[in-house]
Formats: sequence, structure tokens, C-alpha cells
Amino acid sequence: MRRAKAELLWVGVGLVFVLSGPVGWGAEAAKTAPAPAVIAHFHLSGELTESPVAGPFSGLLEGQVVSLKDLVRRMDQATSDGKVKAVILTFDRLQIGFGQLEEIRQAIGRLKDGGKKVYVRAEGMSTLNYALVCAGSHLSVAPQSTIWLTGFYAESVYVKGLLDKIGVQADFLHMGAYKSAAEMLTRTSPSEPAQENLNWLLDGWYNSLADMIAQSRGKTPEQVRDLIDHGPYLAEQALEKGLIDAVATQDEFLARVKKEVGEPATVDNRYAREKRAEVNLGSPLGFFSILSELFKTPEATQKKEAVALIYVDGAILPGYSQSTIFGPAGGAFSGDIRKALETAAGDETVKAVVMRVDSPGGSAEASEIILNATRQLRGEKPFVVSMGNVAGSGGYYVAAAADSIFADETTITASIGVVGGKLVTKGLWDKLGVNWVGYKRGANADFLAGDQPFDAGQRKLFEDYMQKVYDVFKGHVAKERGGKLRKPLDEIAGGRVYTGRQALDLGLIDQIGGLDKAIQYAADKVSLKGYEVRVIPEPKDFLTQLMEEYSGEGERPSNIAVRSATGLLANQPTLAPWLDLLQKTEPQRARALRQALQRVDLIRQETVILMMPFDMIVQ
Repeated sequence: MRRAKAELLWVGVGLVFVLSGPVGWGAEAAKTAPAPAVIAHFHLSGELTESPVAGPFSGLLEGQVVSLKDLVRRMDQATSDGKVKAVILTFDRLQIGFGQLEEIRQAIGRLKDGGKKVYVRAEGMSTLNYALVCAGSHLSVAPQSTIWLTGFYAESVYVKGLLDKIGVQADFLHMGAYKSAAEMLTRTSPSEPAQENLNWLLDGWYNSLADMIAQSRGKTPEQVRDLIDHGPYLAEQALEKGLIDAVATQDEFLARVKKEVGEPATVDNRYAREKRAEVNLGSPLGFFSILSELFKTPEATQKKEAVALIYVDGAILPGYSQSTIFGPAGGAFSGDIRKALETAAGDETVKAVVMRVDSPGGSAEASEIILNATRQLRGEKPFVVSMGNVAGSGGYYVAAAADSIFADETTITASIGVVGGKLVTKGLWDKLGVNWVGYKRGANADFLAGDQPFDAGQRKLFEDYMQKVYDVFKGHVAKERGGKLRKPLDEIAGGRVYTGRQALDLGLIDQIGGLDKAIQYAADKVSLKGYEVRVIPEPKDFLTQLMEEYSGEGERPSNIAVRSATGLLANQPTLAPWLDLLQKTEPQRARALRQALQRVDLIRQETVILMMPFDMIVQ
């Protein structure tokens, strides 16, 4: 009997082992086929807690809250698991402390000592995060990512001035010159012993971080401190400095893993997760489980040929969205959109793809991730962009590689430029009577601190950094649209904004028309008749998402998570009732206010963003 041929198929974000052979190959041969190796995938995202999260709804927090104990247990299990041939760590802004960092680094070390190569994939990181992920065997970052290796900046707060303003006196005693816990209430700045104590602590942290990085990257601590003093670094600069091993898209990263593993393998995205108990009538989810089965839509036996429709709706943000019972988190998250594009590329029934963009832009790093995913897709299937109300700055960035771009005559688009900076809030705190005292380790550790504007050196460094981001933006437009532009690019760029009609005249888009026209154009490109328009990812109600997460069967964008709900709005609970009232009385203004707050939050988090120059409402 002929032996079947074993093939490796790299699908989307995982490996699939496929056996192909003559019809009737038989169950006997299938039994003798070797089980594929396992690549264990751990997604480091959200909040890292000490105590495990328990309870019937804990499945919903997967990817939002990670237990240190559970994470280390799973990594150690992979160390001793003979079926595991390699480990992939993907990183998405994990909130972590110094002690937790060390324990995860030690678990990574045990993996490597156990003969498992640890591949790390990240999309930008801080000094603390970098100290963690550089412990891997191979560290790859996405193009246009920034490694904020600048040290760390600590602040202590003193509120005596605020108490004075409201007529409150703090009367405290302490035993021990260094016992300064009450000084924030009794002083406007630290005592000499308190400063000495804090600086002693920061020196210890800084030296430990430098030692960790030096050990992982084959450098001396002195070399690491020098690199920190000259940070931050764009991805290509970090590669030149030996801080990372590769600048690669996710597809390129996975191709490397596939090649180096060198044998049939599957990626286990939920490696060693504890099995959930069966849902029954006695459990809190039993009733929901019954409802889910009763109202489940029957699956079609065979999908029709389709044009896929993928949305980029709202500000472009890094990472993955977080759905709640109240609906999905607002914004266009790069991880979600990349996954949708990969899904469309891997679905044989999807013959063409339309991406609908209604976005004023956002994160430069996130925009780059989406753009690279569209380029990958375009190499396999027709790819068309339909622009909605606005597709400017980052919204244009992600559209640039389309085979054809459609927009309405009144669509707002282009805004090819970069904006960045920080908010200096010292005056606000002074008015409140609150004093912050800063301590830094690393020459530019206070780069983004809000107590003072950039100094001359920092401003020059920041301008150079922004110029590189701007040059990359223009380079993408020149590469994808250069032959169609009707003016030199510098006369079109510079942040200039155009209507759809003006953009057509300049060669920035290809056709005037709405979503229906773009879909029909995509279908005609592949001669589709009787097709369906399929939204990817398929919208799911909260009940379905709940049951999928609880059972561990749901497909997640991070499968190779969600970012914790942080940011300006989360830190301003008193705004919530006012925004709710505004939403009811003046919805246009409420939306504009939310966008403005989101923009401020993006600047705080990303520093350099691709955003429209203004928010405007028209009545």
C-alpha cells in the first residue's frame, strides 16, 4: 500500500498537520501515523495577578487577568512535556511587577534548560517589559514598533498643599527616621532619609534590570546602561544595536518557527489550561447553556462563495479588543483586524475581500500591523478598500496597499502626517496643591513625564524619531500609490486633508462609490455570481461568547488579548454620568468629546500617533 504524504500547512496563526494520500488509505495506516509535535503558545496580556481567579465566570477573564501561579505551572509543564518541541510567547502590554518579572524569566530559563527554544513575538515594549521578553531564545518585533528602553521614572506624591486648601491638618508621628509613610500628608516634598531610602531602592532595581538584560543579550551591564541612556529605539535601530533578533511580520515570524522546528507540529493556543467542569443545571451557567443550544443557528453544510467584509471602525489601537455584556470595546484593534484578514486569506470560499475603513487614525504601530496584514492578503486574493465618513492619517495608512480604493465624494481622507508629544500637567497639580517628586534611572527615563516639557536634547531626539515615522508613512504611500499620484508626494502630504473627490483628482484613491459598489467591484474581479457578503469576524452575541470562553472552544484573535480596560475614561468615573446625559441630549457632541478624550489617551500611551488634525461636528 502506498504511504500517504505528510504535509505541513501553516494556516493563519497555527500549524495544521495534514495527511494526504490515495482514497481508501485506511484506518490502519492512520493509526500508525506519528502524532504531530506540539508548539506551546502563551499569550502574555492583561493584568498579572498573584491569586488565581476562580468562579463560574472566570472563563470570561481569560486573556484579561492572568494568574502568575497558573502561568508558571503551565510553562513548567511544557518544560517536562516530551511532545512540546518549542514555545511561542506573544506579548501584548502585560502589567507586571519586578518580582513577577523575575519569576517568569526563571520559568523561561527552565524551558531553555529543558531543550525548548522559546520564540518571542512583541509589538513594542517598555524597559520593564523588554527585560522580561529578552529572556527568550529568539526575540522578534513587528515593523514600526518602538522599544522604549529608556530606564524607568518613579514619582512620589505629596498632598499637604491640597489638605491645606480644604482646611485639613495631618498630625502624624513615626518611629524610625526612614519610616516616611505619612510624609505625603505632612510634607510637600520628601525628607532627606526618605529620599535616601527611595534612591537606594531604585538603584537596586536599575542594577538588577541592567544585569538581566545584559545576561540575556550577551552584553555587559555598562553597555546596557549606555543603550538605555540613548533610547528609545525604532525596530530597525534595536536590531542594529543587538537588542532584538529580527524585525518581522507575524507571518515571517511563524515561518521561521516552522522552519526551525523542522517537523510536523501543531500550535496549542491553550496549552495546559485546566479543564473546565461540565456545565450542568446545577451550575450558574447551566441555564445559559440550554438557551445557547436552543437558539443556536444551524451551521450550513457548505459555505457559499463569498466576498469577505472586514471593518476598521474607530480609532486604530494596538492589541486586542475586550468584549463585555454591553458590547465590544470601541476602537479598531490591530490584533483583531490582522486575525480577520488572516482568516479571510485562509478560507477557500472567500474569493475577494473588502475592508471598510471609517477611522480618523490612531497608533502608528497598530496601523503598520494592519497594513502588513493587508499586503499578505493582497498577494493571495483581490483586496479592495471602501472608505466611510473618514479614512484619514492612520485610516489612510491601512488602506494604502489596496488593489483599489473607493470613497464617497464627501469622505474625509489623506492627512499623511504624524503628530506626537505629551501633556504637561504640573500646572494642574499645582492648582490642586498636589506635588509630585520624580526620580529617574536612565538619561531619558523622564522622556514622557508630565511635570515638564521636553528639554532641548529630548526635543531633538523626539523630532528625529517622529521624522522616521513620517518617512515610513510617506514611503508606504510612495510604494503603493506612487504611479497613480498626480503631484509630488510632498505637495500632497504634510497632513493635508481632502474630500473623496479631491483625493480622486490627486490619485490618492481610485474610484468614487460607496460600500455596495466596492463589494460589486471585488466580486467582478473574480467573476463571482450568486455570492454572499460575509462579515469577518462573524458578529456574536454575548451569550455565545460567554459559552465559547467557558467551554474553551472559542476562537480568539490572539490565537497564534484583550487589553485591560485602562485609559483616560477608565480613570475618570465622574465623567460617566455626564457623558451619558450628553449622549441623550447632544449625541454629536458626546461622540466628539469621547473621541477627544480617546485621542488624549492615545497620545499618553503611544506618544506618536497617526491622527486626523481635528475633530469636527457639523449640524
